[in-house]
Amino acid sequence: MTDGGVVVDEAIRAAWDSYSLLDKRTSPKERQQAQQRVDAALDAHGRAEVSRGTVFLVGVLTGYLITEQSDGEDRLDPLSDLIPAVIRRLPTFEMADPTQVPMVTGVLMAAAMGMDTVAWRDQFGQISPKEALVHSFVLWLLADLFDSMTERHGTLDQLMRQTFEAMAAEQG
Repeated sequence: MTDGGVVVDEAIRAAWDSYSLLDKRTSPKERQQAQQRVDAALDAHGRAEVSRGTVFLVGVLTGYLITEQSDGEDRLDPLSDLIPAVIRRLPTFEMADPTQVPMVTGVLMAAAMGMDTVAWRDQFGQISPKEALVHSFVLWLLADLFDSMTERHGTLDQLMRQTFEAMAAEQG
């Protein structure tokens, strides 16, 4: 995103931690650790960078869900399956501001078209806190969809944790 690898890694990690904070199955200890990482990233890099990390993850996960399904069977069509399924479920989050739906839909569309979601979103200015929250809900919904496709809750979270551990090892 802007300031090199460490900022990118911390902002993306904090963005993923928003998933853990939303997931009711996260243990109290893990929730506390996730909140501490989010707070540290917000203090060090600001809300804008963490929000951009969430947009990045939405793009990566959307792209993965569209292109990496087993043998092309039951492939999710982004326009008729994936995006409508996510948008229809947003109202289940009481704090999801419906006025943010057009922008988060645009991010999903940009991802479906193979575009850089962060660059696409950046052209519209800074992400508001209300919009950032809705992007976090979208990330959770995409992760939930991924897990349901693998028929095992926590599959994506485990993959993300392994990715963050590998990134930390490379830096350390």
